[in-house]
Amino acid sequence: QVQLVESGGGLVQPGGSLRLSCAASGSIVLINDMGWYRQAPGKERELVATVHSGGSTNYADSVKGRFTISRDNAKNTVSLQMNSLKPDDTAVYYCYANLLRFGDLRVRDYWGQGTQVTVSS
Repeated sequence: QVQLVESGGGLVQPGGSLRLSCAASGSIVLINDMGWYRQAPGKERELVATVHSGGSTNYADSVKGRFTISRDNAKNTVSLQMNSLKPDDTAVYYCYANLLRFGDLRVRDYWGQGTQVTVSS
């Protein structure tokens, strides 16, 4: 079994900051990419940011310069520091990992259950 557990969502005023964290646990051999996606009401799930095990990062244009993703390979954790939050950032944020589990022959995508981020005054 593999689990991704998120924490850190909540309600924040525009211009404020939040930090999301996610820990992957279970029978994990290796993790390629880890990151965050989000889904707002009535919209499709979209990429926010990802980080490869080697450290390279990828950000959605809408969050560049405001969000920072970081990762601890030893602890299988990924975090997202979100600054200068806007109402448009309101969404359920999902942790993501592309990993190889013991006993599997290929990597697969795993998802957390999601954490709500609401930006409102």
